[in-house]
Amino acid sequence: MSNETAKNNPLLCDPVEGICGIPDSTTNSNVTTQNTEKPVKVVYFTDPICSSCWGIEPQLRKLKSEYGNSIEIEYRMGGLLPDWSYNGGSIGKPSDVAHHWDEASVYYDMPMDGDIWLEDPLHSSYPPSITFKAAQIQDNEKAILFLREIREMVFLQKKNIAKWEHLAAAAKKVGLNVEQLKTDFEGKASTLFEEDLKLAREFGVRGFPTTFFLDNSGNKEIVYGSKPYPFYETAVLKLHPTATKNEYGKSWETLFAKYHSLTAREFSELSGTPREESEKLLNELSDKGTLEKLTIKNGSIWKRRNTTH
Repeated sequence: MSNETAKNNPLLCDPVEGICGIPDSTTNSNVTTQNTEKPVKVVYFTDPICSSCWGIEPQLRKLKSEYGNSIEIEYRMGGLLPDWSYNGGSIGKPSDVAHHWDEASVYYDMPMDGDIWLEDPLHSSYPPSITFKAAQIQDNEKAILFLREIREMVFLQKKNIAKWEHLAAAAKKVGLNVEQLKTDFEGKASTLFEEDLKLAREFGVRGFPTTFFLDNSGNKEIVYGSKPYPFYETAVLKLHPTATKNEYGKSWETLFAKYHSLTAREFSELSGTPREESEKLLNELSDKGTLEKLTIKNGSIWKRRNTTH
């Protein structure tokens, strides 16, 4: 990722395309995958600070709920922000990202506060990415919960997740061994992260989120960027036409028993309730004290009261 080739700013995400770019990438569509136990493998290239990736959380949660029996999702880190040494066009320094995140928040209908880039900007997305790889060494499911936790920290709570204190707090919250995490962060997690970056280059990933759907015969479908839910569902069904949709509980009680936190957009996607009705219901539940509501300048998120993951 040399400065000469870093023509596009990675943090200047295109909401219409639903993509956050990376500084440099080679395009190669020859994708192979190892056999999996489930019919469809989903290789998801993402980054902890990718606003478009935060934007597809509702779709991904629904996809796992409906097609979890047919798909296996593999999370790969793509290295969105190595550092600030490139020529970024309209975004050349952290403060330039602030307004952009605020706009993306409205577009994706997912709460984000861009002021972190004014108050405590990240120097790189590599530390949280490597920590995610360290978390995967311990427990893949907890690693996914950890990724969600640090995303809430950076997008809603304006916490600089390149700092170890925040990464450690998130790890502890989801039940990871923090001492082991630190050891792996300083050791083999860096190698695993480098392998992810290499794989992203081999897959020809040009931005995030990029989601590859692969079957054991070598067929593939690609969903590039943040797209509406039917794009992801169609990719699964093209590769596995006999996939059956799992009927899952869609009441607020069931959804909040499964998920530690939900935005109104996520609740709407998962429950099938219209967006405005979803927010009204969630507000009623928080008014009653059943749920805890965190409101930032660009939206809200609701959590179960007094619970850990």
